[in-house]
Amino acid sequence: MVKIDTIELGDFPLLLAPMEDVSDPPFRALCKEQGADVVYTEFISSEGLIRDAAKSVMKLDIYEKERPVGIQIFGANLESMLRSVEIVEASKPDIIDINFGCPVKKVVSKGAGAGILKDIDLMVSLTKAMVEHTSLPITVKTRLGWDEETIKIVEVAERLQDVGCKAIAIHGRTRKQMYKGAADWAPIAAVKNNPRMHIPVFGNGDVNTPERAKEMRDSFGLDGAMIGRASIGNPWFFREVQHYLKTGKKLLNPTMSERIEAARRHLQMAIDWKGEKLGVFETRRHYTNYFKGIPHFKEYRMKMVTSDDSIDVFNVIDEVALKFKDYQFD
Repeated sequence: MVKIDTIELGDFPLLLAPMEDVSDPPFRALCKEQGADVVYTEFISSEGLIRDAAKSVMKLDIYEKERPVGIQIFGANLESMLRSVEIVEASKPDIIDINFGCPVKKVVSKGAGAGILKDIDLMVSLTKAMVEHTSLPITVKTRLGWDEETIKIVEVAERLQDVGCKAIAIHGRTRKQMYKGAADWAPIAAVKNNPRMHIPVFGNGDVNTPERAKEMRDSFGLDGAMIGRASIGNPWFFREVQHYLKTGKKLLNPTMSERIEAARRHLQMAIDWKGEKLGVFETRRHYTNYFKGIPHFKEYRMKMVTSDDSIDVFNVIDEVALKFKDYQFD
């Protein structure tokens, strides 16, 4: 049984990765329904939170049906991070996660996200201070290192554990790699195999098929898989992986009716949460994957991703449901 502090998560939990403009409440709800064991919010700026920035505060919204749910924050200033912890606590998440892995320039340039991989002492001291500032479990998401010459993830993970971190998720690339090349899970396995490690070690990066998730479990011995890009527009990925891990057999692809229902629900939940304009805009990235593989679909996809009015998008979804109702996904 894998546990984050006292939270029991099963034998090999699947975690929805925090993804900006993706891991919002509507998408988290869909992933949870399809088998995600833990879901995380989009990453939230500590500076935005303490300044009461509307976009940052909105990301604190969590719902009972999502639990266990983690709120992820990022920053490099101790005072700001501690004040953020107090603000986050008011939302009553199950977990507070620290982002020490985001490779995006605007985050890294402020010493936050993967930028902190240049200063491991600061990374450890920030984690220690946050652990001491809350009764909620603190977890960390990070990368192998800044570049190939600075991969010290075994030492880093051990130090984070020693100051009270309750779990660590590691993306198998360096900051320099961004998302290029293949994720290397061997250093993550080395963290897990360190006899001093007793907290869960989750793997992240290129978990894009059920077979890869099984490989992460069986060949690399990790405690669970954090799934990001493979789930965009495909919340059923969690269901497929869970089934494969249990039976060794592949599930059939989601049916057209399942995809139509998910697209409709996703859009409606997004509008209910964010309002018409943002809800329509931020759901667009999912449609390509919801309807991936359908021949001669470009006309409908273009309407979905260019329409600014939700009524128009719902009408296109209805058209798709009618025209392609008999389409069978391979």
